[in-house]
Amino acid sequence: MIDAIKNLPDVKIKVVNNDKIIETSSSSLGVGKKIIIFGVPGAFTSTCSLKHFPDFLESLPDLKKKEIDHIYCMSVNDPFVMKAWQGQYKNGSEIIMIADGNADLTKALEIDKDYSSSYMGIRCKRFALMAIDNKIVFLNIEKPGQYDVSSPSFILSQLK
Repeated sequence: MIDAIKNLPDVKIKVVNNDKIIETSSSSLGVGKKIIIFGVPGAFTSTCSLKHFPDFLESLPDLKKKEIDHIYCMSVNDPFVMKAWQGQYKNGSEIIMIADGNADLTKALEIDKDYSSSYMGIRCKRFALMAIDNKIVFLNIEKPGQYDVSSPSFILSQLK
């Protein structure tokens, strides 16, 4: 597992921000900023759509009070799926989407899981990380089937 002192890996990703799809490097996301990235196994899946993403939307004011500059949601999906999923929520565009289509960032963070038995291929485990100026401060990875340590309430408890 990645050490908490490591920098964000440097791989190409696509982000959905303000209705635009932009190619960038994952290492550029946290430069000079305090960011949170939470990851889900798949856009439009039940826990991701009914709990994880909405919980972060609801917690945005509290996270901003902790001086978080940007909040990203990552999944091993293409940018068009991520954009469509973001659009399902009234204020969804307040969270920047990371489309890790080839699982390059997922693999670099060592949080990949093979969901082939569910016909989903390689996906990221459910997780949340915080980085300050690109240095990973914490990386919380959920146990299979759980939603706890990657929740915004857990992250807020870590920031006290």
